Amino acid sequence: MSTLTESREVASGYRAGRTLPLRVELVRQLKRRRTMVMFGILAALPVVLLVAFQVGGEPGQGNNRVNLMDAATASGANFAAVNLFVSAGFLLVIPVALFFGDTVASEASWSSLRYLLAAPVPRARLLWSKLVVGVTLSLAAMVLLPVVALIVGTAAYGWGPLQLPVGGTLSTGTAAQRLLIVVAYIFVSQLVTAALAFWLSTKTDAPLGAVGGAVGLTIIGSVLDEVTALGDWRDFVPAHWQYAWTDAVQPQLQWDEMIQGVSVSVTYALVLFALAFRGFARKDVVS
Repeated sequence: MSTLTESREVASGYRAGRTLPLRVELVRQLKRRRTMVMFGILAALPVVLLVAFQVGGEPGQGNNRVNLMDAATASGANFAAVNLFVSAGFLLVIPVALFFGDTVASEASWSSLRYLLAAPVPRARLLWSKLVVGVTLSLAAMVLLPVVALIVGTAAYGWGPLQLPVGGTLSTGTAAQRLLIVVAYIFVSQLVTAALAFWLSTKTDAPLGAVGGAVGLTIIGSVLDEVTALGDWRDFVPAHWQYAWTDAVQPQLQWDEMIQGVSVSVTYALVLFALAFRGFARKDVVS
């Protein structure tokens, strides 16, 4: 009995919860080139759109349609909203898929995953650290784009109320609150892509496969949402609700569709994250 008890003892001072600290993992990921490049692209998008508007003229000229893009140059708040509109469908999917899909698979591709686990870092602790850092970086990416767009738009078009495409305006204070709701909703709606990429990252040693797989399946979801023959089945496709946040840039804030979108996204995400933890706990790590 004493022999069995002694075999279960661990090194003095060892605490599983202190292994792979979040600060260490965050610094590691921030120093990676792909992180800096991704943040650079997001920060550059508002400048690119500003140049496009300066060269091509104000949006909405020459057509009879009225949409959010038509009011892009009305104020800094409008410019920020338009940046979110043009990037929510695809561009913002990429950093989320990258930060979640590259995290575990990259360790395996570098043959460092087994050494982390032998440190020893418990498997659940390793995944939890990488999950929290992935959430942090993805949220930073979501916030970076509208903040830079607001600064660039205010410098170019001035600080003013949010001009609504359906008519009317929202005061600057209300507009700021609505933009926060928009960013929060877009972030939650991207949790499906995040969870899918994270799950794939635990299944493969190829980071590109995990990232590309998540982006590809997200695109397939968007395609399925365009198939009107599916009828009400489209309500179960996360992409069906990706633009529900436009209800936040209306005179009266509407929550119904955003609540449905959040419900669908969170449900899929929880299932996929659970599969990632369950599968990785049983995985034979050889790389």
